[in-house]
Amino acid sequence: MAHSHPSTPLAPAPGTSSSLFGGLAASMTSTSNPASAASSNNTYIMPNSPLKNRATMDGYRPKVTRTLGQRPACLVNASVTYCGNNQIYAFGGFDQYTDEVYNHVLRLDLVSHQWNLVDNYGDIPGVRMGHTATLYKGDKLLVFGGENEHRTYLSDLIIFDLKTAHWTQPQVSGPIPKGRARHAAVLHEDKLFIVGGITGHDNYVLDDICYLDLKTFTWSRAWRFVGRFDHSAYIWSDKVWVYGGLSEDMDKVSDLWWLDLKGSPAFDSPPQVGTFDRSGLARNASSPRQPYPASQSPVVGTSGYAANSRTAQVNPPSFQLKTYAPPAPGIISALKFVGGPNVPSQMQGIHFHVYSSGTLLDFVTPAATITSRECSLSALDLGALRWQKLAEGREIFKSGYRWHYCTMNEDGTKAWLLGCPTDAGALDMGGNALEEYLSDIMEIDLRRYGFLGENFAGEPRTDLVRPSSRARHREVPSKGLGADLAKLFNQPPETGSGTDFIVTALSNEYDEEAIVGSALVHSADQEDGDQAWLSPDAPTSPPIHVHRLILQARWPHFARLWSSQMAEFHTKKMHIPEPYTVVRAFLYYLYTDRIDPSSDDDENATADLSDVAGLLVMSNIYNIPHLRLLCVNRLSKELDVDHACIIWFCASIANEEWLRKRAASFCMTHWGRIVRTVGFQRLSRTALVELSQEIDMEGRVIGGDELDMMVGGIDGRFNDGSSAISRRKESISSNQTQMLESEVDEDEGMEMN
Repeated sequence: MAHSHPSTPLAPAPGTSSSLFGGLAASMTSTSNPASAASSNNTYIMPNSPLKNRATMDGYRPKVTRTLGQRPACLVNASVTYCGNNQIYAFGGFDQYTDEVYNHVLRLDLVSHQWNLVDNYGDIPGVRMGHTATLYKGDKLLVFGGENEHRTYLSDLIIFDLKTAHWTQPQVSGPIPKGRARHAAVLHEDKLFIVGGITGHDNYVLDDICYLDLKTFTWSRAWRFVGRFDHSAYIWSDKVWVYGGLSEDMDKVSDLWWLDLKGSPAFDSPPQVGTFDRSGLARNASSPRQPYPASQSPVVGTSGYAANSRTAQVNPPSFQLKTYAPPAPGIISALKFVGGPNVPSQMQGIHFHVYSSGTLLDFVTPAATITSRECSLSALDLGALRWQKLAEGREIFKSGYRWHYCTMNEDGTKAWLLGCPTDAGALDMGGNALEEYLSDIMEIDLRRYGFLGENFAGEPRTDLVRPSSRARHREVPSKGLGADLAKLFNQPPETGSGTDFIVTALSNEYDEEAIVGSALVHSADQEDGDQAWLSPDAPTSPPIHVHRLILQARWPHFARLWSSQMAEFHTKKMHIPEPYTVVRAFLYYLYTDRIDPSSDDDENATADLSDVAGLLVMSNIYNIPHLRLLCVNRLSKELDVDHACIIWFCASIANEEWLRKRAASFCMTHWGRIVRTVGFQRLSRTALVELSQEIDMEGRVIGGDELDMMVGGIDGRFNDGSSAISRRKESISSNQTQMLESEVDEDEGMEMN
C-alpha cells in the first residue's frame, strides 16, 4: 500500500470548535411529530466541565510507542509503506534541516519497534523525494517518480525485492509518462495507475491518469482526469477514487472524484506497443489552461539520466505529453462536500487519508494550528457517500505529538501513524534528546471501530441502482456456497431442501413489545417488570427449518450441545428465547456469513437495526467475533434517532464500549427526538438512569435565547465579529467565566456544539 502524504496545515476558520458529541448528521428523520421535532432543534445537553473531569476515555484508545534503533532523521516526502510480516519500509525523502536528499532503505519491525538500515544491492536508485512506493504481490515495492537532488522530476519505475534486498529497473515500453512528484499510485488487476502530481520548473499541476501494465511493463497513454497533488487514490468497485490534496490553484480541497474503469476496453486490455492514437491531442478550446510549455517536456534531466544516476533512461520522453491528452474513457464523477457536522474540514490540521473495505478514512491529526481535542477520525462510506465521525480527537490522539506519515496493512484492519513528540526537551529511553523525525509510532486497530477489513468486505451495495427487469429475471451462475445455501434456508423438508432440524423463538407478537430485542433477556439488571421476557408461557414462533450439519459446523455452542447429546439431540428441536426476527437473522448468518442479504435473497431475511442490535448481543453470548464485527460495522454506519437507544443498550450488554459511547453521544446530541422514540420509552428504569448519566456531572440542558447566543452563525461568528465562544462567556454567570476562560486557553479545554 502506498504511503499517505500529510497535507500542509493551515489556520482554522475563526471561531470554529469541534463538536463534543460525534455521530451522524442532525438532519436525520425520526418518527416524532413536527412540534416535538421543532422543540428538539432548540434544546441541547451541554457539558459544563473540563474534559479531564469526564469519564469519556474508558473505551479503546490507540497506544503510542517509542521506537528504537536507527531512527530516520527528519525525513520529508519519503515513502512509508507497510509490507506485511509486521514490517514497515521507509525509502528516500530529504532532511528538513540540511536539505540532503536520501536513497536509504530503512525497516521498522512492529514487534520489536526497532529501526534498521537495510543493506540493499543491485541497480540501486539515486536519491529521490515525493515518489510513491506501492506493495506488489506481497514481496516487491514498486517505486515510481519523484524528484532528485537537482529538483529534476523523474518518471522511471524501479523495483525493490523485499526478500533479497535487490533493486531492478525493468525495461519499459510505450509512452513514458511525464516526470512528476507528490502524485498518487494505486494497483488494480496487475496495473499500476498513476494519478496527478506536480512537474516542471514552476511546479505545474498535472491532471492526467495513466497506467503501467505489470505483465508486459508497457505504459498506456495518458488521459485527463483531475488536477491534484499531495492527494490519495484508491480502488473500490472497479473505480479509481481520488480525494483530498491540493488543486491547481494550490487550494486544499475536499472534492471526491472517481473514474469508472469497468467496461472500458482501454482499461480492460493491455496497452499496445507502438500503436499510439494521435487523435484528440489538440487542446479543447473551452479549457482556459494552456498546453505544457516546451521547457517542461523532458522526462529526465538535461544529462539524460533517470533516478538511477548511473543508468540512462531507456525510452525518450513521449511527444504526447507535450500537449493535453483526451479525457479519460469511462464515466468521471465528482462530489464536493460543502460542510456538515461530520464532514472533516480539510483546511485545518494535518490530514491522512487511507482506505479500508469500501470506506475512506480521514485522520485529522494535531498541528501547530489545532490541538488534539480539535482532531478526529472520520469515515466516508463510498457506497452511500455519507460521512460519519468515529472518534473525537482526545479519544484517539494524545497531546504532545505530531504525526507525519500514515500507512495501513493489506487487510485494512490496522493503520500506523509515524511521528515525533513536539516537546523540545523530550528524551528517548537512553536519556538522549529526541531529534528524530520518526521516533514514535501509533497503532490504530480499526476493528475496534467496526471495520471489517478487506477479507470481510462484501460486494458493493446494489440497492443504490435499480436493476432492469431483464437483469432481474435472467439466469445467473452460482455466487458462492453461502448464496446457494441461502436458497435452502428455512425451507420445509417436503420441498426437497433436506432440512432436518427445527429452531423456534419468541413469536412475532412479542417483537413489538421487545423493542430492545434480546438484550433485555440477558440484562444483569432485570427489574420485576422485565421477568416476563423469560416467562415459560411466552408464545412460540413458527418453526425455522435448518440443517443440523450447518449448525454443527458453524456454531460452536450447538456443536458442544450436540456432542453432549442434550435434549435437542433427541428431539431435533431447539428453542431460543429471543425475538423471532433476531433468531432468523442469526441462523441466516450461519448459512451465509452475512447479515445483509443480497437482492437475490429472500427479502424477508433482511435484518433491520433492531435485529442487528440483537445479533450483536448474541455474538457476545456465543463468542462469534466475525458476527460481532459485522454488527458493529452496520450499527455504527446506520445509527439513527429511532434506533439509537436500542443500539446503546445492546452495545452496553455486549461490552462494546466504543459503540456504546458513540450511541450515547448521538442520544445526547439529539435528546429532544430521542426521548420521543419507542426505543427510549421501552428502556427499563435502570437503563434510563444509566443513559442519563452518560453526560458529565456538570452537564445541563440549554435552549431558547441562551442557545442562540451560544451557537451563533454557521461559521461560529456573529455579525459584529465576536465568536460564539466569547458570546458564551458573556451569557454565563460571572462565577463560571473564569473557569471557562481557562478551559478555552488550555489544551484540556472545553468543546462545544
